[in-house]
Formats: sequence, C-alpha cells, structure tokens
Amino acid sequence: MACHYNPAMPNESQHLPDPNRLSVLTASVLLAYALAQWVEQQSFSLELNLAGLLVELPLNLTATATLLAAGLTATGMDWLLRAHPRFVAINSWQHWLLPALTALVVGVPLYTFPTGPAWWLMFGLGGVLLLLVFIAEYIAVDATDLRYPAASAGLIALSYMLFFVLVTVLGITGARLIFIVPAVFLAAFLVGLRAINLRLYGRWEFAWAAGIGLVCVQVAAAMHYWPLLPIQYGLLVLGPLYALTGFSIGYQEQVPNPRLALEGGLGLAVFCIMGLLLSG
Repeated sequence: MACHYNPAMPNESQHLPDPNRLSVLTASVLLAYALAQWVEQQSFSLELNLAGLLVELPLNLTATATLLAAGLTATGMDWLLRAHPRFVAINSWQHWLLPALTALVVGVPLYTFPTGPAWWLMFGLGGVLLLLVFIAEYIAVDATDLRYPAASAGLIALSYMLFFVLVTVLGITGARLIFIVPAVFLAAFLVGLRAINLRLYGRWEFAWAAGIGLVCVQVAAAMHYWPLLPIQYGLLVLGPLYALTGFSIGYQEQVPNPRLALEGGLGLAVFCIMGLLLSG
C-alpha cells in the first residue's frame, strides 16, 4: 500500500541509510563500471531484419555491463531500504525506478567515451549522483519525514537532468531512430511516473505517464533528422516532458486551467528558447 501524506501526522521522523550498506552498494556499482571499462572485450553484432529494416544489436561486455549495473542498482536499493523502520516490501519497487535509470544514464557516457581525464570526471560525478539518489530514495520511503519535500524535489530535478543527459548522449553518439524511440519512451515514462508519484504523495498515474512518453517520442522522432546540436536536441525533447509532467500534477491537484496552461507554456517556452539560443 502506498504511503500517503497526512498533514495531521507528526513530521518528526528522520532516518538515514546505514553507512555500511550505502558504501558497499555505491562501491559495487562503480566497480562494475570500472571492470567493464578495463577488461579486454570482443564486439559482436546481432543482425535482425525487421520488415526490411536491417538492425544491428551490439553484443559485448559494454552493453551487458550497462544492464547489469542497472539491475545491481535496483536490487541494491531494495537491500538498502530493508533497514528503514517504515519499510514495506510490497511497495519497494517504486524506489527502484530512478536508481536504475541513473545507473543506465551514467553508464552510457562511461562506455561511450575513451578513458581519460573526462572519463574519470564522469566516473566521479556518476558516483556522487548514485549516492544522492540512494539517500533521497531512502528518505522518500516515509512521507512524514521532515526532509521528504526536499528529497522528492531533488529526485524530480535529478530525473529531469538524467533524461536530458540521456537524450543528449544519444544525439552525440548518432544513435539510430529505432533505438532512440524505445529509449526516450521508457525514460520519459519512468521520469513522469515517478515525478507524479512523488508530488502526489504515492498516487500512480500510469496513463498520464504513458501519454507523456508518447508525446516525447513524437518530438524526438520529428527532430531526429534536424541539423541540431546534441545539447539542443536534449533541451527540445526535455521541454515537453517538463511541461506535461507539471500539467498532469497540476490537473490532479485541481489547479485552475488558466494557471496550468500558463505554467506549462512558460516551461516549454524556456527550454525551446534555450535550445534555439544555443544554435548561435
């Protein structure tokens, strides 16, 4: 059963994850990244013919390690949460979403760019991001925690940033549209779903999240062949995600329609203007 916020409940509980479990989990995920980077590997490709479209799926340690890191992060998050005094096992899966997405997004640039100072910088930043996500998700287990509003706001902001990084990296690597579509939809769906859940204190809106994902996919597909910089591409796809997620939250909170339209339009306009200004 999801935990819903009750203003009458005392906001006195404050819990932090066990330092030993937290350090072991973070180190394990980072070790998976490092080992995959340094181990010698051979690359294979699986060619599929889908309705006349030739698709090559890379089969190597890099692709496998990315998925394993995400799985390790999700299971590790569950292990970390089990030490929380208000942990409910049946409801723990919602806290796996953002950590797993973080591991995927952190892994993409680490496995794409060569080893060097920039790689080590991304490696360190990735570790910090994972650490912050683990702590924030732990706090978010208890909606009566004094730090819940700050933790949920941080998780939502971080999820938007991860989505932007993912779309930008897809643009940098020149990924084919057939790979961009599922990646953008899944990421937008998860970000929208978790953001709505956090803002509405435990409510799940799968239909809204799916609609947000479909709109983001259409925008990403329409702009895929435009002569855009990767960072422009990321901003222009992030705009609809931000605006529609905010609109869905406001609609559920019964915010007046004029205010909803104004806030959503301003958010979309800001990202579009930023993207257009970068063209110069």
